[in-house]
Amino acid sequence: MIRVNISEKSFGNLEVLGRIAFQIAPGETLAVSGPSGVGKSTLLRILAGLDTDFAGTVEGSNRVAFVFQEPTLLPWRSARANITLSTGVSNEKADQALEDVGLAGLGCRFPQKLSLGQRRRLSLARAFAAKPSLLLMDEPFVSLEPELAEEMLALTERLLAPARIATVLVTHTQAEAERLATRSYRLAGQPATLSEL
Repeated sequence: MIRVNISEKSFGNLEVLGRIAFQIAPGETLAVSGPSGVGKSTLLRILAGLDTDFAGTVEGSNRVAFVFQEPTLLPWRSARANITLSTGVSNEKADQALEDVGLAGLGCRFPQKLSLGQRRRLSLARAFAAKPSLLLMDEPFVSLEPELAEEMLALTERLLAPARIATVLVTHTQAEAERLATRSYRLAGQPATLSEL
């Protein structure tokens, strides 16, 4: 169980996040929507442990994987190495992760030799190969053509189903929240707080 209890997050004199408290069980997906600049990415950075300058606690997230809006891959490393270096899994498990996302046989390819859709798949493969207790997804389907977005959404749905991972998905798309989330929240206000939809 992931337990989040944030009482305050500020940047200088600007209080960005107010009281935010929730729990996520393994297998649950929590969707978070809200206007641009309200603090959604700040919330994800706190959950990921990348921002520790806040008042409160995040418990139970001992292994975190993050899927960003744009694939954050090492361009000088192969697809397989992008997985093994960040997760510590074996080459065999990395190859299985690639196969799971439809990239079988492409382990030796470098990111620049992969299409955008393939790079997005590689990001998913890396995240799931890490066997996280908490998966964070920051608008992972943004800027994709509708057909590719649907393909990635279906793939994510398929990967999440058996994984039993607590997941937080930031999205502006109601259809994504309806398909992937077990609960939906809106982050709004100044400072921002969560309200269930």
